Amino acid sequence: MPVEIDIAKVAALARIALSDEELAAYGAQLGVILEHAERVQALPTDDVEPTSHPLPLVNAFRPDEVWPSLDRDDVLSQAPDTVDGYYRVPQILDGP
Repeated sequence: MPVEIDIAKVAALARIALSDEELAAYGAQLGVILEHAERVQALPTDDVEPTSHPLPLVNAFRPDEVWPSLDRDDVLSQAPDTVDGYYRVPQILDGP
């Protein structure tokens, strides 16, 4: 059963300007998508348990490990410009 959608109205609501050729092409594509969705909805799924993913997933977290941080003076010595122990970058916002 074909699904009827006014593509021009949807495009206008989305503020998208489409030519007549684009309206026809997108209308045909959307029709195919909606017909497929209708076929999927018709499948017998009464005995199928809802899932969020078709495969079982397991989180693969690594254990936290404490590492020594880099020496601040060594890191700042490689920066092009610093002020009082911080990186100095060009101002990009108006302000004080």
